[in-house]
Amino acid sequence: MSGAALGLEVVVVFFLALFLLHRYGDFRKQQRMVLFGTLLAWYLCFLIVFILPLDVSTTIYKQCIIDHEKHAVTPTVTTVSANQTTGNATVPPTESIPKACTKPWSYIPNGIMPVFWRVVYWTSQCLTWLLIPFMQSYARSGGFSITSKIKTALIENAIYYGTYLLIFGSLLIYVAVHPEWHLSWYELQTVGITAANTWGLFLLVLLMGYGLVEIPRSYWEASHHGHLLIKTYFKVAKLMTEKADSEENLEDVMEEVRKVSESIKYNHPLRKYIDTVLRKCPVEYQEKMGRNMDDYEDFDDRQNTYPTEKSLAKLHKQVIYAVQRHNRTRVQWQMLLEEAFHLEDVAKNETSSSREFVRSFASAEPPGWFNRYIYTPTVEWYWECMLKQWFYRLLGVVLSLFSVAVVWSECTFFSTKPVLSLFAVFIQLAERDYNYLYIEMACFITIFFLCTCVYSTVFRIRVFNYYYLAPHHQTDAYSLQFSGMLFCRLTPPLCLNFLGLIHMDSAISHQAKEQTAYTSIMGSMKVLPIIANGFYIYYPMLIVILCIATYFSLGTRCLNLLGFQQFMGDNELTSDLIDEGKELLKRERRKRQRIEDGENRRREWRERYGNREQNAARNRNIQQSEMQETNYAETANAGTGRQAKYSRTSSQPERDCIELLEDAEPLDFNADMPSDDPLGAESGRHTGGRYLSMSSSQSRIFDDV
Repeated sequence: MSGAALGLEVVVVFFLALFLLHRYGDFRKQQRMVLFGTLLAWYLCFLIVFILPLDVSTTIYKQCIIDHEKHAVTPTVTTVSANQTTGNATVPPTESIPKACTKPWSYIPNGIMPVFWRVVYWTSQCLTWLLIPFMQSYARSGGFSITSKIKTALIENAIYYGTYLLIFGSLLIYVAVHPEWHLSWYELQTVGITAANTWGLFLLVLLMGYGLVEIPRSYWEASHHGHLLIKTYFKVAKLMTEKADSEENLEDVMEEVRKVSESIKYNHPLRKYIDTVLRKCPVEYQEKMGRNMDDYEDFDDRQNTYPTEKSLAKLHKQVIYAVQRHNRTRVQWQMLLEEAFHLEDVAKNETSSSREFVRSFASAEPPGWFNRYIYTPTVEWYWECMLKQWFYRLLGVVLSLFSVAVVWSECTFFSTKPVLSLFAVFIQLAERDYNYLYIEMACFITIFFLCTCVYSTVFRIRVFNYYYLAPHHQTDAYSLQFSGMLFCRLTPPLCLNFLGLIHMDSAISHQAKEQTAYTSIMGSMKVLPIIANGFYIYYPMLIVILCIATYFSLGTRCLNLLGFQQFMGDNELTSDLIDEGKELLKRERRKRQRIEDGENRRREWRERYGNREQNAARNRNIQQSEMQETNYAETANAGTGRQAKYSRTSSQPERDCIELLEDAEPLDFNADMPSDDPLGAESGRHTGGRYLSMSSSQSRIFDDV
């Protein structure tokens, strides 16, 4: 099994990153460079999270071997000291001998992990500090060629890269001025890693302080359907405002595109750039602008009102952002409506005596085998109306206890005698019995919870609608790359902080123990004692203040005072938005109900009269073949010509009838009208509603044959 666990997790993590990228990105529309950079950034970060528990178990096994070697060097000393006790308190020599070291199932041979961590870490750092900022500017650029996009990206990142060069140059000058500092290349690497981890830890504590409180509270609030429904009403009203704003912004941008498109004719040198901009516009706007184009008109060189290529690039950038924002808000609106309708259905079904979950609107997709045989309406009722709320309450309590353990350990992990960090206690208890499976599971669950608190906060960040991760393939390229950049900056300090919690980082625990391969790549923090003995130990204690502020919603209250609409239970504006959300939801429900009723009427009409048309055509074919067999040739030819004549006469009105019925408004006809003649089914005529007069009476000429 040497290396098999490592290879398996490498493959599994790749498909996990690919699945998440498919959920948030769009493989068909977004650039390959953007997708590849984001996938690589997410993949490397998830690798660190999943492989670090294997590194911990392998390090514990190596420490066991070192302890056995030390015991083998001085076996008599331990035996004599054990036998010098007198009486019944004599300790047998065997108890001082360490237990036999058992190789873990996920053991990784020597030499693999250092190379693996070095490749993963430095690749992720090159992505987050150099390549992804450049790709962000490249994807956001409105240039019409690769050269122009690269030029724009370099100009936008000139200050960004110049700041790095200034800091690095200042550091080199400072080292050169102090000859007593003899920093080697390894120590310079350690200084750079320490600087990156310090920046990451600063942001990590802020995000984790929010997630440690908000995640358990979100599950606890989800167990109360009434509170969750009221909050959904608030979200509906707030999202409707954003949706209207995005539509208005799109209209303004499209109007500007229309004016530019009308001013630049087909044979103008800049027309190819206009065509590129038009291809990024929605289809309905493309058709509208195409109808207003007069391509036969030539442009006049004497006019000086034509836009420049730079202004067209700026317009191209505005079109990309406006269309992406409009599509994102439209999908979010549909998702939020589905959630609100579901919560209202749950509230209605809670008082149902049939104990079967009834939905207001049928699902657009046909039910699968899971819904047909396992997740039946009865099972769904018990889950949605009874079990789900208790499950969420239990999960909220468990996550709250986990959050308390994290906060306590973050404040006490520097204490090694006695050991106060709860996670260090758990790992050391398992280390005594060399229970590697328990060690790996405990490490993975802890890291996974810390990553959930941090990453979920990242996925919820909304900075003036400029950066937002939206599911269902609605995340723009800039937001995808920003998330990958942020993950690469947060994951290394998060894992290093976890190693400090379990006392496997010598810079924190100050113990002469075997270090993990990950810690060896990070380097010794003793090069910068201010960071190792000060910032890394005391700054995580700030998480207590952040958790208290999040618990009392101080950030939400401050945003509300600044004018940003936030959900506050005791606020008049919040009550108005809740009422507005209720009215909007009622309107959408009526609209969807009308659409569903119309589709049902169309389907019933087609099922009722479409089969009659097919039966009538089949009867005519049978009648024609019978006449050809029983009559003479002349009679058969005459009869056939006459039948064809009448068939042509009746087929055209029937086709017109079908087309009119398909184009008609579903509320304009009534399938239960008295004119619905059951005899019409024998002749295959469309009889019903106002279209009864369009059928031909000559279509029954062969009824008596």
